[in-house]
Amino acid sequence: MAVTTPAELREHIALAIQVELSTIPVYLYAMYSIEDQESEAALLIRSVVVEEMLHAALATNLLLAVGGTPTYSSPASLPRYPGFLAHHTPPLELRLEPCSQELIESLFLVIEKPELHETLPDGDDYRTLGQFYHALEIALSDLDDSHDLFGAPRLDAQMTDPSFYTPVAYDAPGSGGLVAVTDLASAHKAIHIIVHQGEGVSEDKWADPAHQELTHYAKFLRLADGTAPIGHVAPATINPTVAGLPEEVRPVADLFNAAYRYSYLTMDAIFTAGSDKGTLVSRLYRLMSEVMGPLGRYLMTLPVGDRVAGPTFENYGFTGDPLAEMAMMAGEVADRHDDLRQVVDSITAL
Repeated sequence: MAVTTPAELREHIALAIQVELSTIPVYLYAMYSIEDQESEAALLIRSVVVEEMLHAALATNLLLAVGGTPTYSSPASLPRYPGFLAHHTPPLELRLEPCSQELIESLFLVIEKPELHETLPDGDDYRTLGQFYHALEIALSDLDDSHDLFGAPRLDAQMTDPSFYTPVAYDAPGSGGLVAVTDLASAHKAIHIIVHQGEGVSEDKWADPAHQELTHYAKFLRLADGTAPIGHVAPATINPTVAGLPEEVRPVADLFNAAYRYSYLTMDAIFTAGSDKGTLVSRLYRLMSEVMGPLGRYLMTLPVGDRVAGPTFENYGFTGDPLAEMAMMAGEVADRHDDLRQVVDSITAL
């Protein structure tokens, strides 16, 4: 990964954010499909999703610290499925698919594969995320010697309050949380958290010094080898699209996509100087847990031929105030789907 200028560095950090965010819908789709949402399998996947959100925040802090600007407000920032994990070699297709041991083995474990040797990527292509971040660390160190990389770290835009991140089941506080990035040392600390929580380093399966939390790779191994049984799974459509769903199902899928798009707009606001970050972070958590979660699982109860539907994670184009538009959509959906009345209340309370 040849990074010789601050501009190229910012491009690669933006790529890191893109990679982190592109895995989240894939993991969520598999989690939603598990019937027992309180099972170890479902909670392990949830714990990974929560940390992927943390990793995106850490990478965004890093981007801001070196003079970059996040692009959450752009529809182009939303990943598409099926689609390929950016710059991964060999090409790795990301897909929305119900949970199975085969999916865990062929996709999740490949995404989170540990870096066994400290080798650098070949050009822009990387074999493991650890390899990608290792190259990013070297680039930061090299450029900090010759440029004032952290001269204006924009702390007022970064997400740094430790209370904004709370570990969930199967995560541990000791594995790391939010970091204010102001210099090379804090930049390396942020990357260290991302790598150790994710795929880990070499064969170490622990994400924290006290051995209270497994790495993402080790968590997924528990599902792949049956230690954490997946149990019954909804036969959800693979890589669904709104256009491909029955007409009566599309309004529910549209509402999910509106909430998904609004989560990006909320992240954009969080990383804006002077914003009420506490209110916005709370809104983001509630969007994911009280709106997207119930809608995603409900979609997986609606028949589509011999399968069921699923959230499509597509862009939704708002035409006015997003919250008002979502509230109107939710009311219309609840008139036909009584089980979603609580979602209306959750959207109204955002």
